[in-house]
Amino acid sequence: MLTKLIVGLAIAMLMLANAAARGPWRASESNTRGWQLMSPEERIEHQSRIRSFSRLEECRTYQLSHHQLMEERARQRGLALPAGRRDICGHLRPAEAVPGK
Repeated sequence: MLTKLIVGLAIAMLMLANAAARGPWRASESNTRGWQLMSPEERIEHQSRIRSFSRLEECRTYQLSHHQLMEERARQRGLALPAGRRDICGHLRPAEAVPGK
C-alpha cells in the first residue's frame, strides 16, 4: 500500500515537472530547421531546451550549435537544408522602447 502511494506520488511529481517545462512554443517540421534530420527523442529534447531558456545569449548559442549540427547532417546525406523561417529566440529580446514615450 505504501509502495503504491510512493509510486503514485513520484509519477505525479514527474508529470508536474514535465508540465512546468511546457510553453506556448511547440517544435514542428514547419518551425524547426533540420526537423527531418532529428530523431523523435532529439525533437523532444530540442523543444524542451528552447522552452527552458530565459536569456537571449543562451538561446542564440544553442540555436547556432543546433543549426551547425543540422547543416553537417544535411551535408553528410547530400541534402539541402531549408533556411529557418522563425526566430526561436525572438521572445527573449528585451522590449524595445515605444517611439514617442
